[in-house]
Amino acid sequence: MHKKYDKILFISVLILLAFGLVMIYSASSIWAEYKFHDSFRYIKQQALFIVVGLILIRMIMNIDYNKYYEKANIILGICFLLLILVLIPGIGTIRNGSRSWFGIGPFGVQPSEFAKLGLIIFTSKYLSNSNKFLKSYKKGVFPILGVMLIFFGLIMLQPDLGTGLVLAMTIVSLLFIAGVNMKFFFGVGILGIIGVIVLIIIAPYRMDRITAFVDPWKDPLGTGFQIIQSLYAIGPGGLLGRGYLKSIQKQFYLPEPQTDFIFSIITEEFGIVGAFIVVGLFVLVLVRGIKISLDAKDSFSKYLAFGMTFQIIFQAIMNLMVVVGLIPVTGVTLPFISYGGSSLLITLVSIGILLNISKR
Repeated sequence: MHKKYDKILFISVLILLAFGLVMIYSASSIWAEYKFHDSFRYIKQQALFIVVGLILIRMIMNIDYNKYYEKANIILGICFLLLILVLIPGIGTIRNGSRSWFGIGPFGVQPSEFAKLGLIIFTSKYLSNSNKFLKSYKKGVFPILGVMLIFFGLIMLQPDLGTGLVLAMTIVSLLFIAGVNMKFFFGVGILGIIGVIVLIIIAPYRMDRITAFVDPWKDPLGTGFQIIQSLYAIGPGGLLGRGYLKSIQKQFYLPEPQTDFIFSIITEEFGIVGAFIVVGLFVLVLVRGIKISLDAKDSFSKYLAFGMTFQIIFQAIMNLMVVVGLIPVTGVTLPFISYGGSSLLITLVSIGILLNISKR
């Protein structure tokens, strides 16, 4: 028997979206006026994405999630094809040094965002059918890890380490809750650390990010500039902040503050109180997502709900850790709040699926 969808989750998302719009205007208005002579440019585009995303939520809430089980292989195949196509010059476009976009007029679409959701759907189906094989690494674990590594490799060719890490950690988390032996994760952890070190060594710009993380003041006008300006925004915020629209760092100090570092502007304008409210809303999304997963009636929907919830929250945690200087810059956005079309739409699609699972 169908029940009402999880309204607490939906309302939490709506509040995050609304607050995101408010902050995108504050963070981007000066930059947009200077660059495009339209202080509302970014907020208008984000509002369009939100409207489309809410329509998608409404549609997806009424699509039985078992349809994704039936089409999981096709969805994965389409995502794989898109990741291949975006690497081809003339098809994929380069933004901020990464060939990770399809240009559609003034907008851009990131296939890696679709790949995250597609791989969660496929892995959820795989785990729901392979529980009896998970004690065998060869038959149960290595096949799905192989698929994940192929996707991770394609994303790294763009390159986009932040998205790759979110994707990899989400799949590993699904294996963990599926009951794979703990010894396996120690081995994966060691291999993962070695892999990240290799990726850093072969790409000098990543080493620059590590250096900037360890000592941003070594190159304050270069590699350390972004994190220094972020901390300059967070520090003076105090308890209640400078006040809405009164950020100093958004005035051409912090580069493109409406994207990865929007939390810095939130903290500068609304202080620790504003920061804790935002974090509290993400905690609410986590709690409701886990509850939906625990209450789900079958193993596929349990894995699916957990995977989508983990991916959203892990990405949020990574973004917040970057902003406060706990990890090097990764280039991941803050879900629901940062400016960006592809990431927002896929995140809202995930929420639509979660709400559909909660109805059943």
